[in-house]
Amino acid sequence: MAKQPRILVGQVAAVTGGARGIGRETARALLREGMKVALGDLDLELARATAQELGPNAAAFELDVTRRDSFERFVVAAEEQLGPLDVLVNNAGIMAVGRFLDEDDATAQRMIDINLHGVIWGMKVVLPRMIARNRGHVVNISSQAGRYGAPGGATYSATKHAVIGLTEAVRGELRHEGADVDLSYVLPYAVNTELGAGLVEARGFKKLEPTDVAEAIVEGLKAREVDIWVPRSSRHTHRLTSVLPRRAAEGLARALKADQVLAQADTNARKGYELRAARSEPGLEPGDERKALGQPAEPAETP
Repeated sequence: MAKQPRILVGQVAAVTGGARGIGRETARALLREGMKVALGDLDLELARATAQELGPNAAAFELDVTRRDSFERFVVAAEEQLGPLDVLVNNAGIMAVGRFLDEDDATAQRMIDINLHGVIWGMKVVLPRMIARNRGHVVNISSQAGRYGAPGGATYSATKHAVIGLTEAVRGELRHEGADVDLSYVLPYAVNTELGAGLVEARGFKKLEPTDVAEAIVEGLKAREVDIWVPRSSRHTHRLTSVLPRRAAEGLARALKADQVLAQADTNARKGYELRAARSEPGLEPGDERKALGQPAEPAETP
């Protein structure tokens, strides 16, 4: 007998990176389910504007996911205003594309701090609260790049691969402890957001809309899914490639141009996003703009 879908009405959710893109649409989708939603974002002004747009059950809070103390303040403030958190969606993330050996070290550090440490801090702050109440669900946004590894986005792929491993490992620990707390990770294809600007489309795959990911997250919460593929059909592609010999699987990826999605990205179309992302972690100075835009650095001077 199939499990009854979880009822989300009256529950409280927090969404990181909630001011724009997937975060904003996820908040909107959760609000439609009758939830209250805390939007955490480094851009507090934009988060407040988004919360005002979404309605009275949305509230905005400043959040720097690279700092655990900031995450703690965000959760405390959100719970004081809206009530105990039932759901955390770790959505905040950035993606710089370009050849790995041309990548600026500060750019790599920034992606690791936001995409991975941001998820780690969120889980460490929220999970003790959920375990104490013996209920809750954490949803971590990964990427299909994290499952396969995408040329042109090596460090990004590494951070998203780490999110998958982190989620699976902590889920196992909670199961051993008997905690009734769920963990999920979301595996979207390229999404039509600022982060996805200028990316090449693989054959047979069109860019997703942020609403597609948001709706998949809601359905995943209701069904208590662990791995949430977006679109759902990509789960079948994964099953096929996982049983093929490596040479055949790589040949299929080349035939579909899946290996070109990040590698052949239009750097001009991404310029605005990449420069904003380079300033998205206050603890670091922006990386070299040429490298951040996927362009080779000037040759180093030799003595």
